[in-house]
Amino acid sequence: MKIAVPALVSSLITTLLFCTPGYCQEDVAKYPSKPITHIVPVPPGGPTDLAVRLICREAEKYLKQPIVIVNKPGGALTVGTAAIATAKPDGYTIGYSGGPPLFLTPLLEKVPYDPIKDIRSVIQYGGLNFGVYVKADSPFKTFKDLVAYARQNPKKATYGTVGVNSMGNLMMEEVAKKEKVQITHIPFKGTPEVQTALLGGHVLFGAGDFNASLVEAKEIRLIMMLKDEPAAEYPGVPTIKELYGLPYPMYFTVITQKAVPDAIVNKLEDGFRQAMKEPAFIKGMKELNLPVTYRNGKELDTIVAQNYNYFFKLLKDMGVIK
Repeated sequence: MKIAVPALVSSLITTLLFCTPGYCQEDVAKYPSKPITHIVPVPPGGPTDLAVRLICREAEKYLKQPIVIVNKPGGALTVGTAAIATAKPDGYTIGYSGGPPLFLTPLLEKVPYDPIKDIRSVIQYGGLNFGVYVKADSPFKTFKDLVAYARQNPKKATYGTVGVNSMGNLMMEEVAKKEKVQITHIPFKGTPEVQTALLGGHVLFGAGDFNASLVEAKEIRLIMMLKDEPAAEYPGVPTIKELYGLPYPMYFTVITQKAVPDAIVNKLEDGFRQAMKEPAFIKGMKELNLPVTYRNGKELDTIVAQNYNYFFKLLKDMGVIK
């Protein structure tokens, strides 16, 4: 005997089939139907914050909803990254997270998220120009000059970074190991302090982020770029990848939660990819001396996983972690 299923029960079954705790099929089809929150794990006003605001302003045109910027600095970018990773996976909380909070800091300290299991990349839309820099009147014209000095003067080649086990610190120690020289690390609270110490003659060089205006004003000189690919903004300056084969992955991304469905991620990726082509975004990035670089989410997730494994091995070999 065939039993009739009441319409209400049928509707409930359909809802259960197509819904999860984060979203329903109907929600996906209408996405986005309300403002999107974009979390930025750095304070407002700096180059990173400005780049995020540039891309979001243009992406709003294609997503047809406001993108609300919320700054959540702290914990070497892990506070904001955690807020993104642990949000409801409905596509309405996205954000920026650079390299270290995805594949370095989680190896060094306990964070409330797993960068591989909890986070999904949406898009890469730019890169960051980090470097090794000296005072403009420094006798070191190239990085090899600096190495030669370090070889003749063990431990006297002092350098500043934003902290112990920062990307700058780790990579400089790897370079020193490859060159078989001894250098002395002096950690600071942030990039402005590193640059002040350099200009005051308290360290010989800085490694990490830098103020592009100081380069333009010829107060500091770049002698090596800390990045994976050459910087069009600073032609002729070799990269750490070119000279030593070492990675320095730093980029502008949009991330969200792992459980967000493909259809929503695809809509976000398309909106931000279209935004990258807007003249206002391209002009703004050029004014910030930042490169515009595209990678899709799948490629970026692969790169994050590769770097997570690389830095796990590096930190283990250095004895920093067990």
